[in-house]
Amino acid sequence: MDQSPTIDYRLLVDNLTTAILLVDSHLNVFYLNSACEALFDISLLRASGQPVLNLLHAPDDPFDTHEALINTLKTGQPYTRREAVINVNFKAIHVDYSASQLNTGKKHHPLLLIELNAIDRMLKISKEENFIQQHQVSRQLIRGVAHEIKNPLAGIRGATQLLARSLNDPQYSEFTDIIIDEVDRLRNLADTLLGSRQLPSYELVNIHEPLERVRSLIVNQTKKKIKISRDYDLSLPEVLADRDQLIQVMLNISVNAVQAVTENKDFFIDHQPELILRTRIQRLVTINGVLNRSAVRIDIEDNGPGVPEGILESVFYPLVTGRAKGTGLGLSIAQNIMHQHNGMIECQSVPGKTVFSLYLPWESNHVAK
Repeated sequence: MDQSPTIDYRLLVDNLTTAILLVDSHLNVFYLNSACEALFDISLLRASGQPVLNLLHAPDDPFDTHEALINTLKTGQPYTRREAVINVNFKAIHVDYSASQLNTGKKHHPLLLIELNAIDRMLKISKEENFIQQHQVSRQLIRGVAHEIKNPLAGIRGATQLLARSLNDPQYSEFTDIIIDEVDRLRNLADTLLGSRQLPSYELVNIHEPLERVRSLIVNQTKKKIKISRDYDLSLPEVLADRDQLIQVMLNISVNAVQAVTENKDFFIDHQPELILRTRIQRLVTINGVLNRSAVRIDIEDNGPGVPEGILESVFYPLVTGRAKGTGLGLSIAQNIMHQHNGMIECQSVPGKTVFSLYLPWESNHVAK
């Protein structure tokens, strides 16, 4: 006879994608599940015993959340808030949440069960899907144009070489050499636009190894004129990736950051240029429309003037650049490599703080959308 399995209900709650928060009769945090820890970026150990309003309260909130929660405790009448704005680490997050009384059998000590859904995630998924579609279309267009450019360039180069031989005059060789050099430069640019056709060679990689390689290259390049800080979580697991391609991604972003701080010296009258390399685990992160239980996050942060607001939304598109001498290809290539790794790059930028975050999933199991 089959026996029903014994269920650990706390394990069940911890695997929900809905953020669950339990509050005692004094409106202090009693318990929160893993999804709630990820939402508020706080552990149960740190949150336990704190007033719940420390998590739910937002400045300039027209609603009296305290009175509403007290009323739910007393009367059992559920309380629901739509599109509430809460601040997590100085970042505004939009959530829907509802509070209901949880009867524990102790008349004077009921609990509040608060369920929270971050609606930012759905907005983010829609934005990501739109970005991926536009990125793929623009990349196909660029590749097509680059392919068509290479054919006439080969003809121009060949004709110029024949012309130089037939003239056999040093007076004109300077001009034919210029034509050949410029054709070669355009051909190299076209090859870059076409991108590498080589598939990633996957292996288990400690992401700190390529990151340290990039750090040493940047240190040598800047000759210690820029402060480079490391903030690593050395407990991170290895990820399945192409080590050389990861170096290329990290180097492309780091070089951009170095150029941003070195080309804008007037911005650093009162402080020193700095580059910060940071690694973390990111819980319940949506990557390319797939919700992952956890991912490795690599932040490359600089304190430069920031990405121009006009190109922030399109900074990963080919040929988009905020620099006069930039090609606009480095970030596009980096994003394409990350997509091949089932990862992505995000950018957040304000004057004085620009963060490029690389996300790499490390668990094969995903959470359903």
